Amino acid sequence: MPALLIKNGRVIDPASGHDAPADLLIQNGLIQAVGRGLSAPAGAGLFDASGLIVAPGFIDMHVHLREPGFEHAETIETGSRAAAAGGFTSICPMPNTSPVNDNATVTSYITEKARRHAVVNVWPIGAITKGSNGEELAEIGSMKDAGAVAISDDGRPVMNARVMRRALEFARSFGMPVINHCEDLHLSAGGDMHEGRESVRLGLRGIPGCSEDVMVARDILLCELTGARYHVAHISSWHSVEMVAFAKSRGLPVTAEATPHHLALADADMRPYDSNYKMKPPLRSPGDVAAVVNGVVSGAIDAIATDHAPHPGSEKMQEFEKCPFGILGLETALGIALEKLVHAGKIPLPKLVALFTIGPARILGIDRGTLSGGAPGDVTIFSTDREWTYDVNKSFSKSRNSPYDAHSFRGGPAATVVNGEIVWRC
Repeated sequence: MPALLIKNGRVIDPASGHDAPADLLIQNGLIQAVGRGLSAPAGAGLFDASGLIVAPGFIDMHVHLREPGFEHAETIETGSRAAAAGGFTSICPMPNTSPVNDNATVTSYITEKARRHAVVNVWPIGAITKGSNGEELAEIGSMKDAGAVAISDDGRPVMNARVMRRALEFARSFGMPVINHCEDLHLSAGGDMHEGRESVRLGLRGIPGCSEDVMVARDILLCELTGARYHVAHISSWHSVEMVAFAKSRGLPVTAEATPHHLALADADMRPYDSNYKMKPPLRSPGDVAAVVNGVVSGAIDAIATDHAPHPGSEKMQEFEKCPFGILGLETALGIALEKLVHAGKIPLPKLVALFTIGPARILGIDRGTLSGGAPGDVTIFSTDREWTYDVNKSFSKSRNSPYDAHSFRGGPAATVVNGEIVWRC
């Protein structure tokens, strides 16, 4: 594998505290050196990063690749190419496949398929319960041995508190975090969007914010009881953010992620009955959006994750009440985050980089998220000012369900490097 020298960029590595103009040398797939005036060995590739940010490879700890079972919506290969185009070098697919990733055989299938066809690193997340049915624990230990880095029944929350307690206890013994999609299904049943003024105006059934809040409260209590690492997926409500902040203040091992769309869009921003705005959790009130942004600013929220959820047009382009929940997220995540957090003056650029790198790496316990010597050569190179417009019809994903089609951004990915190899560049 030839070496790669990335020159003249602003190197930001929150894990080491480095933030200065520098060159970056990758040899044999590993970070060799970071410094001024580095020379390239014979035969090395050269990337001029003048005017660009050079960061550790971005990690998306919450995606849906749909394989096995739903390859008409996405595959490991197409999802990984969309990830690379979004600046992500590592992605973590959720287990709601067919069959569900609830045993080592399915986990091994995903890791082997990724090894052969993915252009980025793929770290599977296994199911909490068999079939994600919320009743009997899945084969947690064997899934970890096969490559799973966490467990979750994402999309099908564990309603039984006793099962969730046992899952936390088992996960703690294996050193794995438990990720929960926090939703009380009895409170949200039949809902299509956030319950509030907008749902009344549009005549759509509502999903109250408390359907998330009561589950977050329950799980924090179970986290305190068990001492296990607990992570709130796609947090979206004001009360949930406050509870996570309180749990952190008490020293509990609680973390949370926010999606770009929950940082950027409220229910009032929806185009009426446009299924590209239908997701779970739903777009909530402007007050909830402000609370999620404040959670990022305060540190209550540890990571940004896309919840990339592709659906083909044959399924998504139905009546709002009938279509599935979920939107694409990989290729627009950085642009949205820059727009709503950095350009808006909410957080400095190094903090944004941390939310995409060392934040998720620490939650998952994986050896990524840094540019320190000897670390894997995963690098995200991006611009903070390049203007571009997202065209969903040119997406690398197999699906087209995005509310950001034709949206113009300032700043976005420039190149993605995985194990020292450029796998995408604009």
